[in-house]
Amino acid sequence: MKKRVVVAMSGGVDSSVAAVLLKEQGYDVVGVTMRLWSKDDGNAPKNNKRCCSVEDVEDARRVCDILGIKHYHLNFEEEFQKHVVDYFVNSYVEGKTPHPCLACNDKIKFDFLFGRAQNLGSELIATGHYARIKKQNDTYKLLKGSDVNKDQSYILFTLKQKELKNLLLPVGEYGKDKIREIAEKYNLPVANKPDSQDICFIPNGNYRQFIMERTNPTPGKIIDINGNFLGNHDGIQSFTIGQRRKLGLDSNGKIPYFVVKISKEDNTVIVGPHDFLFQNEFSAININIQDTAMIKKDFSAYVKIRYKSKLFKAKVKLTPNNTANIIFEEPQRAITPGQAVVFYDMKSEGEEVIGGGIIDEVINANLKPVNASS
Repeated sequence: MKKRVVVAMSGGVDSSVAAVLLKEQGYDVVGVTMRLWSKDDGNAPKNNKRCCSVEDVEDARRVCDILGIKHYHLNFEEEFQKHVVDYFVNSYVEGKTPHPCLACNDKIKFDFLFGRAQNLGSELIATGHYARIKKQNDTYKLLKGSDVNKDQSYILFTLKQKELKNLLLPVGEYGKDKIREIAEKYNLPVANKPDSQDICFIPNGNYRQFIMERTNPTPGKIIDINGNFLGNHDGIQSFTIGQRRKLGLDSNGKIPYFVVKISKEDNTVIVGPHDFLFQNEFSAININIQDTAMIKKDFSAYVKIRYKSKLFKAKVKLTPNNTANIIFEEPQRAITPGQAVVFYDMKSEGEEVIGGGIIDEVINANLKPVNASS
C-alpha cells in the first residue's frame, strides 16, 4: 500500500508543489487547509498578500481537484487564537518582540496537525518549507534549504526527533524558480501567485494598533541612557529594540535616538545613540537541541538572531531548565528579546541546525556600548 501523507496546503505555490512532488513520488496525498483566522478587517488593502484568506482556501481546493487528491478544510481557530495570537499580543505586553510564524509552526502545524493527520490515517505530514531533513544512522538532521535566498530552517528549530522522523519537506531541494516551473507544468492556478508577506491575522499591517486594541496599555517614561527624562509613552507594547521612528519624542536631535532597552519592571523605555544597540551577550529560554546525544553542555556554533540575518560565530553554554547563555565573537546589532536564536553546526559550514531558543534578556550592564564597526 502507498504511504499516506497529509500536506498542509496554504493555497500558495510552495505547499501546492509539495503535494505535486509527493504524488510523483508515489505517496497517497491528502491536502489539508487550516482555518486559522476568519475575522474580517475592512481596513485591509485589496492587494493584501496575507495567508489564510477565503481565496487561499479555494486555491488549495482547486489544486487538489487538478491533482485528483482529497482536500479537507479543518478549523484550528481556537488553537490559533490561544497559541499564536494571544502569545503574540502577550509578548509585546512583556516588552518583547515575538515571531508569530514560530508559534504557528510549533503548535499548529507540528503539534495539532500531527494529531489530526493520525485521524486521517497518516503518521506523516508535509509542508512547503524551504528546508531539508536527512537521516544519519538513527538520527534525523535538519538542514538549510538548497535555495539560500528562500531557506526557512530558522523557523523550524523547535522540531524534535519525533517530528523530524514523520515530516517531509519536498520543496527544500529546489529553488523558487523551479517550484514555479513545476506549478506551471501542472497548470496550477497558483503558479504565479505572490508569496504572502503580512502577518496573516493583521491584514492591514498595523500591528501596533492591533496590540493596543487588545491590551490595557500603561503609560510610562522614556529616558536616555543616563536616566534623563525625555518624554512619556502610552505603553511599552508600542516599542521594539532598534526602533527609531514613532518614539513620541518632540525632537530626535542631530544624533538620533534608538530604543536600546524595554523594561517591563518599571514600564520604562530607554533610548540611546546607535552604538548602544551593539552587544555581545544574551540569555535564551525554551532551548531545543535536536540531537542531545551530540550536544551536552557547551559548544561553539554559527548563530542567527533574526530570520534574514547572517550567521556569526558564538559560544553557547547550556544552563538548567532549557536555558542558555550566548556570547558572540563580534557585537551584533539589536539583539531583541522575543525573537528566535538558532544554532548552526560549524563542522557543516552552517548547513545543519543544532537547535535554538527564544532570546530572553540582553546582558547590557549599565548599557555601556560595545565598539561597533558599522
